[in-house]
Amino acid sequence: MSLLFLGLYKVVADKTPYGSIEEITRKVSIGPTRFGHPCFYSPEDIKLANITIKNGEQITFNSVEEVNGMMAVNCDVVRNNQSHSFTLPLSQEGKFYECEDDQIYTLKEIAEWKIPKCRNRIVKLSNTLHMWDSSNPLPENFDGCLILTPVYEVQAVMQFRKDIVHILSDLDVEVKDITDCYDISSFLQPLSLEDVFDRTSKEFPMVAEIMEGPSGSQKPYNFLYMGKEIVIYKKYQATRILASEIRSDSPKRHFLIPMSYKGKFKRRPREFPTAYDLEIARSEKEQLHVVATKAFDSPHKDLFSVSVGDQFLVQQRQTSEVLYEERKKVIDVFACEQILSDTYKKVLLPMYMEGDFVEVIHDKKQYQLSEICKEFPLPFNVKVSVRDLSVEEDVLAAVPGLQFEEEITDSYLLISSTSSPVESWEIPVYRLNMSVHLVSKEVQMVVPPVTKTTVEEISEEQYYMVRRYENQTLHPPPRPPKKPT
Repeated sequence: MSLLFLGLYKVVADKTPYGSIEEITRKVSIGPTRFGHPCFYSPEDIKLANITIKNGEQITFNSVEEVNGMMAVNCDVVRNNQSHSFTLPLSQEGKFYECEDDQIYTLKEIAEWKIPKCRNRIVKLSNTLHMWDSSNPLPENFDGCLILTPVYEVQAVMQFRKDIVHILSDLDVEVKDITDCYDISSFLQPLSLEDVFDRTSKEFPMVAEIMEGPSGSQKPYNFLYMGKEIVIYKKYQATRILASEIRSDSPKRHFLIPMSYKGKFKRRPREFPTAYDLEIARSEKEQLHVVATKAFDSPHKDLFSVSVGDQFLVQQRQTSEVLYEERKKVIDVFACEQILSDTYKKVLLPMYMEGDFVEVIHDKKQYQLSEICKEFPLPFNVKVSVRDLSVEEDVLAAVPGLQFEEEITDSYLLISSTSSPVESWEIPVYRLNMSVHLVSKEVQMVVPPVTKTTVEEISEEQYYMVRRYENQTLHPPPRPPKKPT
């Protein structure tokens, strides 16, 4: 199965134990990213100088380092929400089992980080990221487990060729090392976009020739083909708004919108599944007006029972004392004003209430993207009212509704064509698979031409990756329980 197949998977914990810490470090990828922090447990207590690891306790492996002249693994365990760090020497023996993993991964992540050497990996399909069709290698409605056995290939460069040669690793050939007989500088050095981004800022601008372009002919990157020379002016971080199409069915389309987008937006009603969501959306700029689309019978006489069609002006969160199972309890409530035909009535809604509210929009103003980000909390619902006239085709204009989900920061390279440098483009470093080699040429234009930023439509898999790497502290806290405890 190709790594390009779209899908998200849960890894099934390996039931075969490891016999020592040294065996784990040889067979399991341990590295600086969150993927490189595998977790294991021991069925027996492990007594160390400063801590005793209890049987069944989850041990996170963070890195392999030399400690006091001995190779060891830096580990930690979490007890009572506090992390305790310690080291395990590679010589530590015993039975170590892989812990259950509740995360979901792409095939690429599993192949690079989650398949131990000399072992297979059982995975369970979490969800398919596109509609089933004849190109899908899995049966329709498949919901079982798969055994993944990776088949590797060697990517190589040849002395008088500018393309990358793909050699299957099971090819039955004899390989002889002739490094000493050849000048290594006569071979091209392929660089990924990540490799280029890792260069120091002083090395830019630079000229590069594309050795492998992006797969397919996705716009606007269809001009990046093998053999084309480009100027790479600089590397930088840029802000994008992550937006998704508003629709009840799937799949939804997802977009990364640059702050330079010149279209205008009108607001669309937001939906709030609980009273707690009203608290998150509350703004000092305006009073939130909502209508209930689901009835709710309050179990407390002091709190309001909601009927379908009731309208409210949202005010503030507070606490209230209620009688619950013949005892007085203090619970979180939401103060609102119910809109009646000729007056307003103050009511209290329990914060745990599942009510389904829809926003009533009174604002007819058209907003620039920057104005929305400045004046309103995200997520925020809009539709394009005036398309971006600076681009030939505005993909957002055809979308009936968009939800702006969050503001993200991503890595980009600014490039232009050496043959016709009339405009420059921002290309994403981590979403574009492309290999280049550097060319020894002087850059004719040190100052880049006019930059053309575009709305980037991303796949479901890329959307999932972008959201996973965003700062978790930006997300709202968990909702309160549905019933008072």
